[in-house]
Amino acid sequence: MAKLLEIVIDAAHPASLARFWAAAIEGYAVRAYDDAEVARLAKLGFTPETDPTVMVDGPGPTLCFQPERTAKAARNRVHLDLASPDRASEIARLTDLGARIRDHHEGFSVLLDPEGNEFCVVER
Repeated sequence: MAKLLEIVIDAAHPASLARFWAAAIEGYAVRAYDDAEVARLAKLGFTPETDPTVMVDGPGPTLCFQPERTAKAARNRVHLDLASPDRASEIARLTDLGARIRDHHEGFSVLLDPEGNEFCVVER
């Protein structure tokens, strides 16, 4: 049986969206760039800021951000849910990071990440 390896998210700018999600989710961080990786990217004409594939590691599945040139045109088919014991404070923190509020419902709120991808903050 297959095991979940990573969740892949298409992005107009993978590095900046990866930084948003690394800051948004407890225990996650953008995978560090060692000298060998920086040199490999440079040979391809990239830097960590322009890296077309940015990984975010944490206690759960790895998040992989990859480039997508077309604009988001419809609602996500899959989205992430974040749980918090204080939804209002968490929403304030996320909006400070660059998220926008779409709407509120009983027990959860729908937000948009900096590229317009929907995600929910659920009262834990």
